[in-house]
Amino acid sequence: MADPSSYRPRPGEIPDSPGVYRFRDEHRRVIYVGKAKSLRQRLANYFQDLANLHPRTRTMVTTAASVEWTVVSTEVEALQLEYSWIKEYDPRFNVKYRDDKSYPYLAVTMNEEFPRVQVMRGHKKKGVRYFGPYGHAWAIRDTVDLLLRVFPVRTCSAGVFKNAARTGRPCLLGYIGKCSAPCVGRITPDDHWDLADEFCDFMTGRTGTYLRRLERQMADAAEEMEYERAARLRDDIGALKKAMEKSAVVLADATDADLIAVAEDELEAAVQIFHVRGGRVRGQRGWVTDKVEEITTGALVEHALQQLYGEESGDAVPKEVLVPALPDPVEPVQQWLTERRGSGVSLRIPQRGDKKALMETVQRNAQQALVLHKTKRASDLTTRSRALEEIAEALDLDSAPLRVECYDISHLQGDDVVASMVVFEDGLARKSEYRRFQIKGFEGQDDVRSMHEVITRRFRRYLAEKEKTGEWSDGEGPADGGQHTGGEAAAGDGAALTEAPTLKDEDGRPKRFAYPPQLVVVDGGQPQVAAAQRALDELGIDDIAVCGLAKRLEEVWLPHEDDPVVLPRTSEGLYLLQRVRDEAHRFAITYQRAKRAKRFRSSPLDDVPGLGETRKQALIKHFGSVKKLRSATIDQICEVPGIGRKTAETVAVALAGAAPAAPAVNTATGEIMDDDDGAPGTTADAPGEPVSAGTPDERRGQER
Repeated sequence: MADPSSYRPRPGEIPDSPGVYRFRDEHRRVIYVGKAKSLRQRLANYFQDLANLHPRTRTMVTTAASVEWTVVSTEVEALQLEYSWIKEYDPRFNVKYRDDKSYPYLAVTMNEEFPRVQVMRGHKKKGVRYFGPYGHAWAIRDTVDLLLRVFPVRTCSAGVFKNAARTGRPCLLGYIGKCSAPCVGRITPDDHWDLADEFCDFMTGRTGTYLRRLERQMADAAEEMEYERAARLRDDIGALKKAMEKSAVVLADATDADLIAVAEDELEAAVQIFHVRGGRVRGQRGWVTDKVEEITTGALVEHALQQLYGEESGDAVPKEVLVPALPDPVEPVQQWLTERRGSGVSLRIPQRGDKKALMETVQRNAQQALVLHKTKRASDLTTRSRALEEIAEALDLDSAPLRVECYDISHLQGDDVVASMVVFEDGLARKSEYRRFQIKGFEGQDDVRSMHEVITRRFRRYLAEKEKTGEWSDGEGPADGGQHTGGEAAAGDGAALTEAPTLKDEDGRPKRFAYPPQLVVVDGGQPQVAAAQRALDELGIDDIAVCGLAKRLEEVWLPHEDDPVVLPRTSEGLYLLQRVRDEAHRFAITYQRAKRAKRFRSSPLDDVPGLGETRKQALIKHFGSVKKLRSATIDQICEVPGIGRKTAETVAVALAGAAPAAPAVNTATGEIMDDDDGAPGTTADAPGEPVSAGTPDERRGQER
C-alpha cells in the first residue's frame, strides 16, 4: 500500500487547465483515468487527508504509485480523450458498464448489389442500416418473417445465394413468395434495392404510406373480382399490422429519442436504455456497474453516454436524449454528442407529458434490473471471496490471490506440443490476457520439460519488462538477463497465432506478460510443480506462490512437499482451482487441435511460389491427387487450364524435392489406405487424418 504523499506532485507543477489524468500502480499499469476542467483543483482533492476521502477513492490513491496528466484545449477534448483512454487501458477503478451480452440488431446490407436482411451483432459496418437493438434474436426473426410477405427481400447467406444462382433454382422462400428470388433473375438488382429501401422505410416508422397503398390495391382487386389477389393483400395488411403491434406507439409526432434511466445504491448502479424510433420503442438494453469511485448520478449518465455513443455517428445518435440527471457541466457533453451526430442534439430531463411517463417506465426497469442483479450477484461475490480466502489459507499465503495464472500442456502422442496460460482475476476469467505457447526447446513428449520452458519464458518476459520500465534498484536485474525465447501468442478466444510484438514503454496497458500473478497453478502433480518452481528459482523470483492440481484425486501439490494438500470436496477453494485448471485444459486443447488441423490441411503445393489456391485446386482436380501429380510430366501439367510452362516447371521441381508422406493406415484393420481409393482431391502425400484411428474414446485418450 503506497502513501499518496510519496508521489504527490510538487506545488505549482500541476497546470490550472482542462486535461485528463492517469493514476498508475507500482507495475506502471493504469488504474484510473479522469478528466477535469482544472487539473490543479481536481488532483488536489486526491492528496488530502485519507480520512476525508471516500473509501473507494482512498483505496485507489493508496494502490496508485504515480500520477500523470495531459493538458488539452477544451473540455470537449478532455471528454474525448478520457473515453479513448478508458477504452484503451481498461482501468480497474473506473466505472465500466458490464454488458453481459452482445445485443442483436436487424441489419439490411444496403452496401451489396442484392441487399440482405439478417441478424447482426458486434461492430457496425459501413453501408449497413441497423434497427434495434433487440432484446432477443428471435424477436427480430419474428418481425422479419411477418414483413417478408410484403417486402420479400433476400435473407439467404452468400453461399446459398451463389448455389441457387448456379443451379437456377431458388430456395424454399423463393417458392413460397417470401423472397423475390434475385438469385435466379426474377427481379432486377435496382428493383430489389428499391424493395430493401422500402423495407427500411417501414422499419423507421413510415408505415402509413404502405398500409394505405395495400388497402387501395385490395379494394381495386375486389372490385375487379380478383378475389385471390385481394385475399393475399388482406393477409399482407394483417402481417404489417401485427408487426406494428409488436412495438406500440409511445411518443407522438414520430419522435426519435433515447431514454436513459439510472437506479443506484452505495455499491452498484444499473442503467436502462429505451431506443425510441418513429415514436415506437425499437430496442432496449441495460448495464450494471460497480461504483468503484465516488460518483454522482450525473457522472453515471455521462459515462453511459460515452458507452452508448463513443463508437457511433450520424443517425445512430438521436436528435433527443432524455436523462434523469444532467452531467456537470452539460455543455461539453452536449457539444460532443452534436459532433457525433453532425447536427443538433437535445440533452435534457423530461418534465411532463408522455416523455416523463415513459421515463418513469424506464426507471422502473432500471430498478428491477438492479434488484435482479443483486439477487444473483450477492451469493456470487460471497462465494468467490470465500474461495479465494480458502485457497490463501490452504496454501499458507499472506493474502488472497487476486490474480491467478494456470498453465497446461497439450499434445497428441508427442506431436504439436503446445501450452496455455489462462488468467483469473478476483475469481473471474480475464480472457483478454489468455496466452498460448508453442514448445520449441525440444522435440517429443515431456510434460515436465515443457512446463519448465513455458514458466521460464513467461516470467523471463515479465522480468525483461520490469527492467525496461526501470523498476530494478541499483545492482538488481533478471537472473538470466531477460532474454526472450519467443513463440508466445496473444490468445483471447480466436486470436491470431502471431508473435507477440515488443512492449511499449509507459503505455500502461495490461499487455502480454507485464503483470505478475500472486499464484501460479499448473495442471499436474509433484513433477510439474517442481519444474515450475525450479524455473522461478532460476530466474530469481521468490514472491510468487506455486501449486499444482492433479486430476486423478484432485490433490493440491506444493513445492518441496512430499504430501499433497487435500481440500474438502465441498470446498469453494477447490471448486475455483478446478475451474481454473479446466479452463486452461480447454484452452490448450483447442489450440493444439487448431495446430494439428492446420498441419493436416497442408500440402507440398503450399510451398510452390506463385501458386495460388485456385490453381492448386485445379491441379488436384485434374490429376486426382498429389501422388499422381508428382508422377506427371511437365507437358502433362501444362494441360491444366491456367498453368503455364514456367509454373509447371516450378511445380515439378517443388514436388520432386518434397519427400512423400507416409501412407495412412487404418488402425482397426491394419490396412494401408491407398490414396487412389479416396475421393478426388484427397492425397496420401499431404499430411492428413488417418481414415480410422480407433474409437472416438480411444482417440480422445491419446490427446493430452
